[in-house]
Amino acid sequence: MKEEKDDKEIIIAANSSSTVKTTCHLNADTGNFSIYVHSEPGFEFDESTTRSRFFYGRQLKNSIQVIWGESSMIEAERLLLDAALEDPANQRFVLLSDSCVPLYNFSYIYSYLMASPRSFVDSFLDVKEGRYHPKMSPVIPKDKWRKGSQWIALIRSHAEVIVDDVVILPVFKKLCKRRPPLDATKGKLNIKLQKQHNCIPDEHYVQTLLSMSGLEGELERRTVTYTVWNQSATKMENKGWHPKTFSYANASPRKIKEIKGINHIDYETEYRTEWCRTNSTFVPCFLFARKFSRGAAMRLLSDGVAGPFDASSLLARSAPD
Repeated sequence: MKEEKDDKEIIIAANSSSTVKTTCHLNADTGNFSIYVHSEPGFEFDESTTRSRFFYGRQLKNSIQVIWGESSMIEAERLLLDAALEDPANQRFVLLSDSCVPLYNFSYIYSYLMASPRSFVDSFLDVKEGRYHPKMSPVIPKDKWRKGSQWIALIRSHAEVIVDDVVILPVFKKLCKRRPPLDATKGKLNIKLQKQHNCIPDEHYVQTLLSMSGLEGELERRTVTYTVWNQSATKMENKGWHPKTFSYANASPRKIKEIKGINHIDYETEYRTEWCRTNSTFVPCFLFARKFSRGAAMRLLSDGVAGPFDASSLLARSAPD
């Protein structure tokens, strides 16, 4: 898998049948959550590959080889959701990467997600990049085409819609494909290659499927995972837009406090400001952040950035001025 994306995708499924008894991170009553990990085929989580007992044996047995920018990304997400749906107690489904860190303790995150009857899915009109392929019509009408972050938090019924889909996925596999990256060794051939249609499946699939299913009214149309994007590529580099990686030096308590203080998101293509809320209560926008290096993550743990937090504050926040 390419450097810009993460090596593993993780679903944390929240169980609504028991109360929260936790003080920080995943040091929680294991009856409150389940973990499912999609990693490279054959990779296993055990004492030799991870120091966290929560991951032991949690990898999917039917994982596939994933290539960034191809439909295998969304197929891996569907496999994770399918596995998590097998447990009827699982009611919320949070997709994370292995470079995500929590901004709050487990109690707060659990209460935040369980308090809302909606899914958190970053979804907006894609009017600038031309990723919609005309041949997608009539199966996918252009006015239903959406874009957004792949890092989603779903209610159970929406997870079921994604797993059960047999109509939209085949169209994506055929017509939503990444354009070959620029390659300095190919010279003028790059001009021809860059005329090919370009589409990144995992930035459109869930959003478009839920739009097609008439479910946008059941969404908080934002992600709960913070990402900073850089565009530092020259004409002949192949990175383009890519997420910034926080290192030990810049993962400071001040930066985390800044992220936790964000309470709205502006969507330019829709002239829309999304004030962040859960169950009609105004809240901080983000529960997680990425991408963090291992050193940065260790600093956050050492500094106690995601320390104890009173989850009842979710019900006591006032609207912003």
